[in-house]
Amino acid sequence: MLRILITGASSGIGAALARHYAQTGASLILIARNAERLERVAGDCRAKGAVVEVARLDTRDRAAAIALVHRVDAAQPLDLVIANAAVNGGNQRGEVETEETAFETADINYTGSLNVVLPSLTLMLQRGRGQIALMSSLAAYAPLQDAPAYSGAKAALVAHGLALRQKVGPRGVKVNVVAPGYVKTPMGGELKGWRPLEMSADEAAVHIAKGIAKDRDVIAFPFVLAALARTVLLLPEGIRRASLYAFRFQRRERR
Repeated sequence: MLRILITGASSGIGAALARHYAQTGASLILIARNAERLERVAGDCRAKGAVVEVARLDTRDRAAAIALVHRVDAAQPLDLVIANAAVNGGNQRGEVETEETAFETADINYTGSLNVVLPSLTLMLQRGRGQIALMSSLAAYAPLQDAPAYSGAKAALVAHGLALRQKVGPRGVKVNVVAPGYVKTPMGGELKGWRPLEMSADEAAVHIAKGIAKDRDVIAFPFVLAALARTVLLLPEGIRRASLYAFRFQRRERR
């Protein structure tokens, strides 16, 4: 029975991944902060034959995250951990993001991911098998001026994940970095602006699952946007700034 833990599983890519992996013989541990939405996703997965456990958790709570990982792994060893929980951060009405927003974004997107990934990695190294996927973004390669903390946290996940991959691969643990482009999710829906080659969360889940199965170092998509994003990172600042101008965004007004 494949044992998979997914954070940020109550909506968006996390929920789509949960439903994608849900089948008879799968054991899913779904983690999120919103218990009501999480239960709906769990119900969908159980209807497809999966064994599902849910846990309401803020991944910024390191002690709770470590305890949860150890508990579920002791019940049955984890085969795959997908650190997906994230927030957009960014600005409001074109202003520089506040200190509070920046720290919260970094804490959830980077530190929160590590709070789940690192104890999982320790346990996997002890038995010499397992796989971990860290959810980054193409913003790691083409940083968004309206979301510096988001871009920075996602870039940190790329660097951390690829460094870990080199280190632990020979010891039987696989590490993958996922870098999606624009995906139609509730989180993405908070932003307005140009979103080229946007795809559904279900389409993104298929790309991610295929990349994980093939053990790709970086699972970046769609291909054209990924190639452009990686190229932008190498351009001189003036050209890079001009090329990214169209990708500015603002948060939609809440009603």
